[in-house]
Amino acid sequence: QVQLVESGGGLVQPGGSLRLSCAASRSIFRINAMDWYRQPPGKQRELVAAINSDGSTNYADSVKGRFTMSRDNAKITYLQMNNLKPEDTAVYFCHGRLSVTAADFVNDRYLEVWGQGTLVTVSS
Repeated sequence: QVQLVESGGGLVQPGGSLRLSCAASRSIFRINAMDWYRQPPGKQRELVAAINSDGSTNYADSVKGRFTMSRDNAKITYLQMNNLKPEDTAVYFCHGRLSVTAADFVNDRYLEVWGQGTLVTVSS
């Protein structure tokens, strides 16, 4: 069973920065696409950022210019969050389409996997 494991959450003051990371729990061939979602307290989960298999990225309007998503060796993704605001407080989840083996990748087979979430609190 492959899982996604997030890290990097915590408490930060407004204007501060955090970097979240998301990686598979065991060796896999490739993360094809990855999204970061967040769920603020008492609200619905929302899409924050996405990176596609070609490396292109998309961001929610609320985080454009402040958050940057990147990928390292197609197996770890990062969400760099700068100039954090209290309204960024949420549990952040990564969601990925994983090719476990090279054969899966060649045959367009993938697993859709969610991480367990990491809490980001922005407060003075």
